[in-house]
Amino acid sequence: MQGSDNQYRQVLPFTYYLVIVIILVNVPIIGLISYTSYREAKHELNENILVLQEQTEKSVILSLQMVDTGLKMLDRTYNARMQAGFGPFLEEYERAGRDPAAMDLERVKAEIGGEFDLYIINEDGVVEYTTYEPDLGLDFKEIPYFFEAITELRLGESFSADRVVQELSTGQLRKFAYMPTPDNRYLLELGIVPAAIHSQQSSLTYRSVIQDSIALNPNLKRIRLYNSLGNLVAAAGEELTEEADDTRSIVGMVHREGADYIWFDPETGREYRYLFVNLTDPDHASDMNMVVELTYDTLLITGELKSILFSHLIVGLSAILLTSAAIFLAARHITRPIHTIVEDVETIAEGDLNHTIRAAQSREFSLLEQSINAMVGTLKETIQKLQSSEDRIKEYSEHLEEQVAARTAELQESTRIANLYLDIMTHDINNANNSASLYADTLLSMTGEEEAPYIEKVKKGLQKSAEIMRNVSTIRKIREGGLPLRAIDLDPVIRAEINHHSGIGIKYAGTDACVLADDLLPEIFTNLIGNAAKFIGPGGSIWIRIEDQGADMVQVSVEDNGPGIPDALKNTIFNRFASGGTTRSGRGLGLAICRMLIGRYGGRIWADDRVPGRPEMGAAIRFLLKRSPD
Repeated sequence: MQGSDNQYRQVLPFTYYLVIVIILVNVPIIGLISYTSYREAKHELNENILVLQEQTEKSVILSLQMVDTGLKMLDRTYNARMQAGFGPFLEEYERAGRDPAAMDLERVKAEIGGEFDLYIINEDGVVEYTTYEPDLGLDFKEIPYFFEAITELRLGESFSADRVVQELSTGQLRKFAYMPTPDNRYLLELGIVPAAIHSQQSSLTYRSVIQDSIALNPNLKRIRLYNSLGNLVAAAGEELTEEADDTRSIVGMVHREGADYIWFDPETGREYRYLFVNLTDPDHASDMNMVVELTYDTLLITGELKSILFSHLIVGLSAILLTSAAIFLAARHITRPIHTIVEDVETIAEGDLNHTIRAAQSREFSLLEQSINAMVGTLKETIQKLQSSEDRIKEYSEHLEEQVAARTAELQESTRIANLYLDIMTHDINNANNSASLYADTLLSMTGEEEAPYIEKVKKGLQKSAEIMRNVSTIRKIREGGLPLRAIDLDPVIRAEINHHSGIGIKYAGTDACVLADDLLPEIFTNLIGNAAKFIGPGGSIWIRIEDQGADMVQVSVEDNGPGIPDALKNTIFNRFASGGTTRSGRGLGLAICRMLIGRYGGRIWADDRVPGRPEMGAAIRFLLKRSPD
């Protein structure tokens, strides 16, 4: 019984598909008529709704523009009085020694009539002092465009009056004006709520105009107005609930992009339309642009559309059901051979690849039977080949893992032996160099002036050999990377290297900088000082300078008054075995090692002129090191 149910479930979907195909072929007229009629009704209804919405939205925008025009009429009325009010304000600033903390703002407020509120805005855009407590500590950096505008005013020299705007903390209409202090450290601000604004407050409120707009459209349930900061300015219609986070983000997006936005909530059947109202005034810094949220209830419209759709569906489904009853028996007869093929395929799918598809009477199904039997035969051969390949791959993988492990062990052993030989070679060569240097000193004391130059050349050769071994050892330590970075004081490192070159005139003022490096840091100064000493000649000088580069970096400069570095070579001298291009320059690793170490410390190194634009006045090697956070 279970097998029979499974077979029925296998055949049933195909029968349904076949019935649907036949229905779509035989009853297209029914579907076309139903769809056309429904579409016309829906189109007419939507057209009426769009016209009504367009009229409503135009009315809202026009009303807001009228309110904005009314506010502009008040802009110039108080400019002269506010400009005059800055006289006592600036006098008090000078009296207090240009210290805002010592200013008596309440006295100044009373002196200029008591109707103005005084504000002092610092360089960071923060209201540092004011007679209007709600705005104390207000940070205009949170409004980047306005912060840029008041910064420009603070750095200017003249009076500037703003237009009548909504106050950020209370939403009250208020007029502001600005005047920079003579030292441009602060921006002085006066704010006023004039009697004219009080008297016209009722006619200039946004709530009254949007309340009138709701009556124009029965589907409009609520209107909300938001300012440029995304704060709710006014609302009318349904009772206002707490705003969701996505509403504030949508309002911010609409204001930034200056484009309308539509959002539909399928759970409540409401459409939210966000309109950008451009009230930009190029003569003032304040942003008076508004975002209007219109909430439409589409449930009534949806109900009408559903009723029309339902009636058309009933007619169409009735025709389809009648047609389905006529073709169902034919579909059953057509799908019977497929049922037999499905049974055979299931048997094959269970693993019996020797099972064959039973022959069918129709030509099409006979061809299908032959194709499936051929496919099963090919599948059997493929499975056999795959099994054979899998065995070979498994055997190869086992041997490959053993070979990789053996090669890895050999490589580690080779590396260990190479390091051992390098340690022995470095130790023995250094010992030989030391012995040869001692003998050279002995010979120098025993010989005359004629042989002395040759012995000096021998000593320089030994010193060069020691330098090469030191460089090789340094490169090896860098490559191994075993030294952790830590906080190191620069001053003792530099002074120790200066002591090693006591025969050279090195000028250094000292530093208290602490940088992030390791025990190889002295190699940088050894190479740079030694390199500079080759070029300055007798009587030359070397300077070491330390300068701060921001809060996180320190710049070190090693300068000399030698022949300098040509511009063409400044980008190549840090390469390995690079030549300085002069008779005294060698081919070595010193500068390359410096670049490797400084790169490991997170800095960079470059060649420069000691005197900018004058290469012949001497060279300067500069590099940056990270300041230690500890």
